[in-house]
Amino acid sequence: MKSKRNLYVLALGVFGITTTEFGVIGVLPEIASAFHVPIDKAGWLLSIFALIVALFGPFMIILFSSFKRKNLLVASLCIFTVANILSAYITNFYILLAARMIPAFFHPVYWSISLSVAEKNSTPENKSKAVSIIFSGLTLATVLGVPLATLMSDLFSWQSSFLLTAFINILALAGVQLFLPSIQNTGESPIRFSSTRVQSKCLWTNLFLAFFTITAMYSTYGYMADFLKNVSLMNGRQISMMLFLFGTVGVFGNKMAGNYMSRFPFETTFIFLILLIGIHLLICYYGGFFIPMIGIICFWGLIHSGGFLISNINVTSSTSGSPELINSIFTSCGNFAVTAGTLLGGFWISHYGIKNIVWSSVICITGALLILILKKKLIE
Repeated sequence: MKSKRNLYVLALGVFGITTTEFGVIGVLPEIASAFHVPIDKAGWLLSIFALIVALFGPFMIILFSSFKRKNLLVASLCIFTVANILSAYITNFYILLAARMIPAFFHPVYWSISLSVAEKNSTPENKSKAVSIIFSGLTLATVLGVPLATLMSDLFSWQSSFLLTAFINILALAGVQLFLPSIQNTGESPIRFSSTRVQSKCLWTNLFLAFFTITAMYSTYGYMADFLKNVSLMNGRQISMMLFLFGTVGVFGNKMAGNYMSRFPFETTFIFLILLIGIHLLICYYGGFFIPMIGIICFWGLIHSGGFLISNINVTSSTSGSPELINSIFTSCGNFAVTAGTLLGGFWISHYGIKNIVWSSVICITGALLILILKKKLIE
């Protein structure tokens, strides 16, 4: 599996499952209105998905460690497709919440296999670039998945956004089934993953760094549509265009992060966090102005898109062996952070208002910066 084509096929699947996870971001206001629940409660549709991934990620990898990898990928995408179709016809909020939980169990399975394939079939100096191809599926979900789901909801209904997501997963399923060759198992049982690696001080430091970074990212981004609607006073079509713009520039941000992380990991992480603080401060002070927000969203998407990739490289470079398990640990950490960010954002909205939500992110970014500096001094 040395061909880049196979990595792009895997990235297509990442596009499908990530659109399922984050596609609700743009339609949370409509779902909250349809089910007569507050926006922070509607945010559970994102946070419960992420929480399931976080809690069960490593266990799912261990459970399916003996299964054929391509079969697992195909089965995961089938489950995502069915869950999205069911979600479009559910009329009770709590049943919809339950339907969102089912595919979440298989999200880390697909992610972990894809990332481990990218890492195993690339040279050390090209590892970041190979991983960035997989993460391009996440970026594509931001570019197309989230804004298209938002646009479908605005043109038709929130239910149509779930049907669109189901269609995306069908395309991903067809791509993986038709073009991806068989994938050999790693040959190393995740259960035998060395306890000394799990206890690594560097690994845990990078996991905490990733947690605070991703929490900061999703505390504000998770409620981006609500912010643009109530603070920037944009309508549904304008919001979908802003989400599309956000994701489009994110393609370049993801590529830049992959290039620089392979050569300057500490410097890239440090600059990323500084720029992330800066963009949130700009959102705070200029969020109520339509034209400035367009430029701010461009800059925001460029910076935001590299967060997962930067965090993944920091974590996976902390240890060696059992790549699928270490990637599942990262996936769990990242989704714990998405859950924490969504819940923190909802808490901040209910207590301080949507206009001030960026301060929840600024606090977490400051924590990430402190961890990064301590890591540099104490570990490296």
